[in-house]
Amino acid sequence: MNYDAVAFWSQIAGFLLFVVALVWAWNTWLAPAIGAAQRAGNERIALAERHRDEMRAALEALRLEIEGARRDGRAMVARVRERARHEHDAIVAEAKEAGERLIRNAEGELGRARAAARERLREEFAAKALSLAQQSAAKRVDAATNARLVQEFLGSLSGNRAREQV
Repeated sequence: MNYDAVAFWSQIAGFLLFVVALVWAWNTWLAPAIGAAQRAGNERIALAERHRDEMRAALEALRLEIEGARRDGRAMVARVRERARHEHDAIVAEAKEAGERLIRNAEGELGRARAAARERLREEFAAKALSLAQQSAAKRVDAATNARLVQEFLGSLSGNRAREQV
């Protein structure tokens, strides 16, 4: 027997046994572990992509909400400005009306005050004229003239009564 050939073939057989054990260990333990790690990594990547897509969708929804809020804000500002303009116009109109009413009242009051002043002036003028006339009459009329004037006055009164009875 040839020991060199046996040694050669024993090394070949040992190598083949080692390769078979290695393939068996690979298929039994390592390949499933690597596959599980790969699946877990893929699941994490898929989950991260799903979260990314959800966040993009949420971000877009928030952008739409922000735009809606801006649009609502602009609409509110426009309504507030319109309402303020209406209230301003109403207040100005009311103030103008009140001012015109006050002017009319003041004009009426001024007319009444003028009339009252005219009446007081007339009364004062009549009182002064009467006073001057009394002073002048007292200087011009003596007792005889006074008696004659009284008689004429009484006569005119009795003449008026006779006419009234007819």
